Amino acid sequence: MKTISNKSKIVFLSTFPPTQCGIATYTQDTIKGITDVFGKSVSCQICELVDSPKEKPTQAFTLNTKDKKEYAKVAEAINKDKSVKLVHIQHEFGLFGGNYGDYLLDFLNVIKKPLTYTFHSVIPNPNNELRTFVKLLLSYSNSVFVMTNQSKEILINDYGIEKEIITCVPHGTHIVIYETPDQAKLKFDIQDRKVLSTFGLLGEGKNIETGLQALPKIIKKEPNVLYLIIGKTHPNLIIDGVDAYRDKLEALVEDLDLKDNVRFINQYLDTNELLDYLKATDVYLFTSKDPNQAVSGTFSYAMSCACPIVASKIPHTLEVLTPDSGILVDIGNVDQFAKATIKLLSDDNLRREMGINAFRKTRASSWENVAITHMDTYKKLIENPAEIKYTYPSIQLGHIKRMTTDLGIIQFSKISIPDLESGYTLDDNARALIAICMHYKLTQDKEDLAYILIYLDFIIRCQQPKGDFINYVDQENREHIEQNAEVNLEDSNARAIWALGTVISIGDILPEAISKKASQCLLNSLKWAETIQSPRSIGFATKGLYLYHTAVPNLYVSAIINKLNAKLLSNYEIHATKDWKWFENYMTYGNGILPESMLFAFLTTNKPIYKKVALDSLDFLMSKMFNDKNFKVISNNGWLHKGSEPQEYGEQPIDVAYTIHTLNSFYNAFGTPEYKQKMKIAFNWFLGKNHLGQIMYNPISGGGYDGLEKENVNLNQGAESTVCYLNARLLMENLKLSEIKVIPLMKTKSGIAINS
Repeated sequence: MKTISNKSKIVFLSTFPPTQCGIATYTQDTIKGITDVFGKSVSCQICELVDSPKEKPTQAFTLNTKDKKEYAKVAEAINKDKSVKLVHIQHEFGLFGGNYGDYLLDFLNVIKKPLTYTFHSVIPNPNNELRTFVKLLLSYSNSVFVMTNQSKEILINDYGIEKEIITCVPHGTHIVIYETPDQAKLKFDIQDRKVLSTFGLLGEGKNIETGLQALPKIIKKEPNVLYLIIGKTHPNLIIDGVDAYRDKLEALVEDLDLKDNVRFINQYLDTNELLDYLKATDVYLFTSKDPNQAVSGTFSYAMSCACPIVASKIPHTLEVLTPDSGILVDIGNVDQFAKATIKLLSDDNLRREMGINAFRKTRASSWENVAITHMDTYKKLIENPAEIKYTYPSIQLGHIKRMTTDLGIIQFSKISIPDLESGYTLDDNARALIAICMHYKLTQDKEDLAYILIYLDFIIRCQQPKGDFINYVDQENREHIEQNAEVNLEDSNARAIWALGTVISIGDILPEAISKKASQCLLNSLKWAETIQSPRSIGFATKGLYLYHTAVPNLYVSAIINKLNAKLLSNYEIHATKDWKWFENYMTYGNGILPESMLFAFLTTNKPIYKKVALDSLDFLMSKMFNDKNFKVISNNGWLHKGSEPQEYGEQPIDVAYTIHTLNSFYNAFGTPEYKQKMKIAFNWFLGKNHLGQIMYNPISGGGYDGLEKENVNLNQGAESTVCYLNARLLMENLKLSEIKVIPLMKTKSGIAINS
């Protein structure tokens, strides 16, 4: 593993915590996002902006912004570090000394590293001096980030800046596990109250008094309202220990007799506690009175926690807050604030829908996604951008466990809340069993055993006397229902065999009772398995039978593998042509299982025809999904038909996971480096290497998002997508941890073990 000194360094000129200001927090969160997504190859450092010398500097560099001669010295120090590839300046005019902060020019004249800026203020209608100065700043860089489209338009129209050098990236937001306000209130014992909130470093600009003045009218309609005013006063406003602004607010509370309805939380909260308060909020009041405020982090955070919002009209809220997620009101208009808040508090359904809409809109601006946008721009500025690599997130089982009851894993989820009414399917429990077995094989975590038993028992419960399985169990009655007769069950039945084979393949590390259960269930299914006809079902069943056969060699099982794949081979011979080396006249979902099935048939029987078709069909499939270093899932928008071009958009995690499974099997069998590289490229789809540049998982819970559409990510985290992401992540972990020694293929007798 590379040491930190070998990483590409990015130096941020910025204030930084423990300094309490919005830019400091913004930079800290930006760096965390970049580190979480790219920390494998990128190290972020701080050149801390201070207004007096620090006795014991804690950052890599420190710049005393009031000392003009320090600017050149710091630039020279940064120049000496060859591993620094880029300097990113968090720019606010007041941060730097001189007129408009022009001391910064002394730094810019000396620094030899590529540069970019984030402009936290974009002032409209500039005078000639300001316009000239901004253009001068950008002459050193030709790259700038802004956080709203309006700021971008102002730079283009009022400053004459070329749009090509402007990157618009929304203010970042924290990913949270969605929950309703009623659930979140339990943490604070305020479940009997309707909660309003405002947060941030308090000062005149926050205009909290507008919310307080609106409160008496709100209380007349909703007497149990509790208004949380969260945050310390801005430290620059506390003079000689006197907090005049807070004193003013507390006096107003007293005058208006609001002491039972207002709670000051006079703390600088850590992020998680702040987010918990926001999740417990029924209506967020954004009362800012600065008409030129380009962007507000507090507003963004409230939206990201599913708060319906009543907001002052400033550029940021006018651009982002649509009528389906909140209500815009005039700055300082007490009557409008009161009326809008009452409207929301009186309509539970409206609040819930607005909150969910706000939550969905801000997923694209998570700090992880903001980091991806930053890196896309950085790569245009730095040398050797190919050295920048994604970092794999930690393996999280929180969501899969949350989706699991004593019966099995629930089918669907509304965002991250399990939908009990959707019931349970054999498909999902088979997938979950495979994933947890993989996790147990990797970690030997004893907690996994309970989940292995739950999913295995569900499969056994679904088995019928003839060895086949039902697919659906209702939550309420816990019995099979009519749905089981209305769908093609071959695929789900065959997946059950794959899952059972997976359990048996790790029988040496499982309690004997578990592997015996799985073996009996699989053996009971063999008569049915012989009759499988559909290509993908053959593939799923073959994989499970192969895993069983490698653990417990069995001539009957070997014969079934050969019989099933003879059918699949016949399909191939019927449909394949010079330009279409495939088993059907179309490609739908889970395509990788078909060449994988041929591979397992070859490893079982040693028949050269199976090997040839396995390799030819895999190469053909890869040609449809990989283009140079880009990866594209076969779209479920009409699929891919012979003689037609691939459809755009409509990509699902199941196909990414199956592609990685297939490449993993071929890599283990043949040791071809190309397969390993393609696994990494495919997995990067989850990490943000897709057409929207967004992550496809929840890094806190491990939930997998249900799909990638043309303009948005489907944020529901159902069983299929969550388990498929977990499967893929575990395969990549195995790849990362193990140095696979490939045994020459022809010297093996019973085949090569393939990771489940």
